[in-house]
Amino acid sequence: MAQETGVAAPDPAFDQPLDPSAPLEPMPDLGVDWPDMEQGTSEIADAPDTAIADAATERSYRVRIDGLDAVEAAAALREQFDAASTLAANKSDEANAAQIDRRAREDAELLGELLRAYGFYDALVRTRVEAGEAAGAALVVLEAEPGPLYTFADVALPGIDAAGADEAGLRAAFGVEQGEPVDAAAVQAGEAALRVALGARGYAFADVGALDIAIDHEKRTASLTLPVVPNGSRAFGRIVVEGKPLFGAKHIQRIARFDPGDRYEAALVEDLRRALVATGLVSSVVIRPIDNPANKQVDIAVALEPAPLRTIAGAAGYGTGEGVRLEASWQHRNLIRPEGAVTFRGVAGTEEQLLSASLRRNNFRERDQVLTAQAAASRVTRNAYDATSFLLGAGIERQSNIIWQKKWTWSLGADLIASDERDVDIASGTTRRRTFLIAALPGTLAYDGSNDLLDPTRGFRLSGRLSPEASLQSGAFGYARAQADGSFYQPVSQSVTIAGRARLGTIVGSSRDRIAPSRRFYSGGGGSVRGYGYQDLGPRDPVFDDPIGGRSLAEFSLEARVRLKAFGGNFGIVPFIDAGNIYTSSLPKVDDLRFGAGLGVRYHTNFGPIRVDVGTPINRRPGDARVAVYVSLGQAF
Repeated sequence: MAQETGVAAPDPAFDQPLDPSAPLEPMPDLGVDWPDMEQGTSEIADAPDTAIADAATERSYRVRIDGLDAVEAAAALREQFDAASTLAANKSDEANAAQIDRRAREDAELLGELLRAYGFYDALVRTRVEAGEAAGAALVVLEAEPGPLYTFADVALPGIDAAGADEAGLRAAFGVEQGEPVDAAAVQAGEAALRVALGARGYAFADVGALDIAIDHEKRTASLTLPVVPNGSRAFGRIVVEGKPLFGAKHIQRIARFDPGDRYEAALVEDLRRALVATGLVSSVVIRPIDNPANKQVDIAVALEPAPLRTIAGAAGYGTGEGVRLEASWQHRNLIRPEGAVTFRGVAGTEEQLLSASLRRNNFRERDQVLTAQAAASRVTRNAYDATSFLLGAGIERQSNIIWQKKWTWSLGADLIASDERDVDIASGTTRRRTFLIAALPGTLAYDGSNDLLDPTRGFRLSGRLSPEASLQSGAFGYARAQADGSFYQPVSQSVTIAGRARLGTIVGSSRDRIAPSRRFYSGGGGSVRGYGYQDLGPRDPVFDDPIGGRSLAEFSLEARVRLKAFGGNFGIVPFIDAGNIYTSSLPKVDDLRFGAGLGVRYHTNFGPIRVDVGTPINRRPGDARVAVYVSLGQAF
């Protein structure tokens, strides 16, 4: 069969050649306005007259969040939002419309994520920008529609029943229950608390599986599943030292707060790690639990990486009345094992020269107990007296350290002192030299209720010292020296702390003249009554007008510690007023006080503040300097 085909007649229009320079026909009007690209993608509220007219114009802006009234944890959510907000992070920098719009969209996503984290899985967040007056700040509004709150329909901890009697306690530690909101932070906190509770109840090898939360958007509920395999409760076994030991397992067991047979607690293992770091002898500690299924115990393997054991240190200071003081020391922190630090120290100063050797053995016989011993030869030149002395001393103490600030501390000691001393005989008005042999049994007891060991801003401290002493000089006699100190620290704002101090002292059992000049009380100086020279307060001799010390002491101080926000917050100023005096009687009097006032500067470092104080005496006596300067490390008290 033949197929008929045909060809259409040619169109004359297509027969003409194309002219590339010919203009295009105009596009038809679709009836829709083209978008204004200068206004970004946010909705611009109000009439065009008040809208942001120029995308290149930069201006400041404010941020407002609407729609969180129905969210119970709105305050916590807003705090998290502010911490991560792009708008807030860049608020100090002016921005154009496109930049503001981009930041608003990023924050809208952030707010939506936070709402979902609090259980609002259907949350919707819109943004809009309201222009300000002329060049005024724009207002960025985030409108939140939280939607319904999702709750847990089921909370399952499969495998936890193997914990037996501990199951209820472990579930309570997890804390998330059926019917509660699907709060991501609460779930994370519960999982962490569950791990801690397992470690605290002896489950050293418990296995907490992967958390699974299934969301049912139709029912607006969630199901939580967290597998828990307790793997049996354990008790502490023996301590095993791995690698080259700095000290043996017996000493590490003494430091530990647990004994073999005690129920295993992960927190006590961490405490041991920190205590080993606090010795200052190790640069790193690795503690590894070893399962011993035969006796259901956990052996503790300890590997210590030694730190440099030798230290050379130096210090320099100056005080009006004290002069220049240079100090140098060499220390080996484990010369007598275990933890026996031996220090050789020398002082060269305007008024003091000293050579000493000391032993400090930490964790002696029990944790945090320190054995001390020292031998020292010194020469001291004061306005009150000259003394060339030799001391032998030993003691035992429990003191705070940089990691653990203890509430209660104490010390007991015994000192034997031979001292050749020069002072003025008040009765005859002549200079005399006497040799004293002194035996002392000093003891201290202190309570520290402050919030920081080096730079407290809150709390109080109390301490007492008692030293019965027997002296041999033209016959034997005895007396007792007692001193009480108290201080408080009260913040009045984030940057201002009011600090106060009081000190009272007494010597009973002997007259002032029989007591060695170096064992009397003195007052005045940087750690005492600022504005006066070192040890310059109190009664004076009639010949040289030098201080002669006394049998009682009273001192008081009040200062405001102001932390400056400038220079990174490392600097501070401290206006202060001090008062005090020395008395011949055995009981102090407060009706004859000397006052000093001044201003200090503090530079705060990681190891405590560096202090520079300038003081002046208020009721100055003839001979007192008008200004006194003190430089040292640490606060005055």
